[in-house]
Amino acid sequence: MADERYSVDGMARLRQLMDSPAGAAPMGVLLDMRLCEIGEGMATFQGTPGTEHFNPQNTVHGGWAATILDSALGCAVETVLGPGRSYGTIELKVNYVRPMTTQTGLVTCRAEVVHAGRRMATSEGRLVDAGGKLYAHGSCTCMIYDVT
Repeated sequence: MADERYSVDGMARLRQLMDSPAGAAPMGVLLDMRLCEIGEGMATFQGTPGTEHFNPQNTVHGGWAATILDSALGCAVETVLGPGRSYGTIELKVNYVRPMTTQTGLVTCRAEVVHAGRRMATSEGRLVDAGGKLYAHGSCTCMIYDVT
């Protein structure tokens, strides 16, 4: 294998990420979102949107919500992968329900695998605030492949 990270399964890779000094992938550090929980076929991210994530309408850019959703959706898939296997998002669907602002506070995005086959996997997730109010939900399809 070209990359030693792939000598272990997806759950172990995600635990290593969560335990790393940064506690997140570089994109997560940049956008203030972190993987905070994993389980078989499940991943949860949390983040706090700020003014640095605003669009010209002074609300959080939809790309921020799409990124936290894509992260949770993909990591949910990664939890079911064995050693030497990886994935990539090939389709992402996001439904925006309401805008986020700095008043929104901490949001949680939980995703679960719907189907995991040898070459494709699908997952669904929801982005909610501390009170459970829904801001966005989505789904993704991931290509699963061998890492060599």
